Amino acid sequence: MTFLSMFRRDDPTNCGNGGGDSTTFGLRIASVFIILIGSMFGASFPVLARRSKWLSPHVPQGVFDFAKYFGSGVIIATAFIHLLSPALDELGSPCLASGWAVYPYALAIALLSIFMIFIIEIIAFRWGTAKLASIGLSHDAHGHGVGGMASHGPENSSQAEGHTVLNNGNDGSSSDEEKNPRVSVSDDSEIEGGVIDSAATQVIGVAILEFGVLLHSVLIGLTLAVTNEFKVLFVVIIFHQTFEGLGVGSRLAQMKLPPKYNYVPVLGAMLYGITTPIGIAVGLGVRSTYNPDSTTASIVSGILDAFSAGILIYTGLVELLAHEFLFNRDMINSSNWKLTYAICCMLSGCGIMALLGRWA
Repeated sequence: MTFLSMFRRDDPTNCGNGGGDSTTFGLRIASVFIILIGSMFGASFPVLARRSKWLSPHVPQGVFDFAKYFGSGVIIATAFIHLLSPALDELGSPCLASGWAVYPYALAIALLSIFMIFIIEIIAFRWGTAKLASIGLSHDAHGHGVGGMASHGPENSSQAEGHTVLNNGNDGSSSDEEKNPRVSVSDDSEIEGGVIDSAATQVIGVAILEFGVLLHSVLIGLTLAVTNEFKVLFVVIIFHQTFEGLGVGSRLAQMKLPPKYNYVPVLGAMLYGITTPIGIAVGLGVRSTYNPDSTTASIVSGILDAFSAGILIYTGLVELLAHEFLFNRDMINSSNWKLTYAICCMLSGCGIMALLGRWA
């Protein structure tokens, strides 16, 4: 038996022949707009609440903190319960050829995805560090070095390497400017300079998160459009997309970018909001031929789910848990009450999202 022959079925019967279920067609069409509203609200509210001049003053900081930690838990639960578990089922389906059963391909793909994202990020950090060093700024990717510049939002701080950072009006500012005229010595411009230099790494980090989430969103949209368990799945996905959107939106809202890049978080929220509705619309368009239980659909969705799971596992554990709790100086020095509250918010998001996995 050759290697390729293991992945070809001898049985000509194809599981999931024909199209998907098309009952309650009117409600399926309505689901495009209902889920669009839920997804868009979940992803856009944190961004608009943080950036809108008329909304931001009326939203307490506690709301942002809750959304941030709750959303972190949602993303982690999504990775394990809503992506990795389905990937194992799909690539272990009895409809697939025997070759798919001889190795845990879903776990291998997730593992490959984790290391791919790690390599991408470490290249981005090295590039950013070299760029900052060329203009005399230090860079601490984790935000726990003294005076380093973190590249993950809330931990950000920056200072000139080898120079004393001076406030406006302090003695000696002219001499520092002469030594390194490219390093600003005013508080505002210093912060802005640090943010500009970390913009690329922030965008890369959020783009990785969005990529994993969007792949998942397209797949659940396609499935919802043709599943024969539409009503139950529809209700679950409304909550699923809203909570997941809150997680994505809270990360977008925390981005600290120069003014010319302020559109990036808004664009990210809109992109998340429309992805699942687009998936539903595509599914409705191909409902006569697409069946999520077919061999081909199981392979494609299993591979994409496993790849997305790796992305969200890395993002959730490294970018969110590690950077928000272990490497965040504010959290390390915070009171026990604040730490307990943040952990409870995170566990709440994780628990609710994991519970939704009972139905979807």
